[in-house]
Amino acid sequence: MIRRGELSTERSNEKQHVSVVLKRRVVSGARRVVKEALKASFQKERNGAIHKTAYFGELKIGTPGQSFSVVFDTGSGNLLVPAKDCGSSACVMHDRFAEQESSTMKDVFCDGSDIAEGQDGDEVTIKFGTGEISGRCMEDVICVGDVCSRGAFIAATEETAHPFASFAFDGVLGLALPGMAQAPSFSMMERLIKSSALKSPVFSVFLSDQDSEDSEIVFGETRENRMSSALFWVPVSRPTGYWQVQIEDVTLDNKKQGICANCQVAVDTGTSELAGPSTVIEELEEKLGVKDDCANFAELPNLGFVVKGHILNLEPRDYIDKADGVCKVSLMRLDVPPPNGPLFVFGIPFLQKFYTVYDKESKSVGFAVAKHKGQSASHAQSILVSVNSIEHAAKHASFLERRNV
Repeated sequence: MIRRGELSTERSNEKQHVSVVLKRRVVSGARRVVKEALKASFQKERNGAIHKTAYFGELKIGTPGQSFSVVFDTGSGNLLVPAKDCGSSACVMHDRFAEQESSTMKDVFCDGSDIAEGQDGDEVTIKFGTGEISGRCMEDVICVGDVCSRGAFIAATEETAHPFASFAFDGVLGLALPGMAQAPSFSMMERLIKSSALKSPVFSVFLSDQDSEDSEIVFGETRENRMSSALFWVPVSRPTGYWQVQIEDVTLDNKKQGICANCQVAVDTGTSELAGPSTVIEELEEKLGVKDDCANFAELPNLGFVVKGHILNLEPRDYIDKADGVCKVSLMRLDVPPPNGPLFVFGIPFLQKFYTVYDKESKSVGFAVAKHKGQSASHAQSILVSVNSIEHAAKHASFLERRNV
């Protein structure tokens, strides 16, 4: 019998790492929704994105293990899958957890505590931008690859058809910081680190938009072969539970614009787009001057974000929606008041460009240019730029100009 928090692997005394290959699918025919986590201090809501990408991989729950496809989501804190007795149309389209078929399952309260004999359990309802789910809380063996632990999760007994019926995956595995989970037993990283299962208290994400290379999430290890630049670390800046860091400014072609000196950004693997404060996006749209007919697409600048002395650049193809000869800035409007905002959300377009590492113990996020097939070194160098190098080059150019006067 596996006790709560114990590893259920024969190599439980060995520190490990595990890699999960992520499948890429385009979600179409329905509006994309971004989660509203139970304990989040702000809500993310998204409408109008008709064709967006999602990445998901496999995990197993129960004894024997039942397989589920889930989004590995840094923007939420709990594992959520449909329950077998959920008759909602969105549930029956997906794999559902059959609790009676698992010899290690038990019901728990949704704060993670045990249900005493004679007590009734409780349920939880999670509201999303355009839908909601309700479910019971359970505890069982949860396995990602060869690494298993006993933990709590939510088994949905009701799901609204919109938007969940349109998703190609069954559920969500939340990888936000533990404060966003229902309780510590709901946080997979909290459990794995407490049990000393991993080589290192980190997980890393590599996403590709090419069919010729695999996307993956790796628990317990950072992979040099996925990086085209050195990794630099940034501390989490707010106690929201999100992997949220400070933005020092926004740049166009590496020139600071002075329009977002105290902004935050949440790095979110479960979000299909980019989002930002309305006032900043409006100012950016004015400065960019994107023509509706895409006539100036080739002349548009790189859009950068200054984070701890580095400029993380997005190219026009990353921040412009270009379809049927029509162009528009694809940043969605998201207004989060201080102290947690103004806030940007960096979703999949950002994560396809940058390799990210999440360190739970130090509460920091690592960034490097993602190493994709066919990418040149010069291209990688243009994506991640040191602010000091830009300022040094500008001073040198100014000195030469003065000498030539």
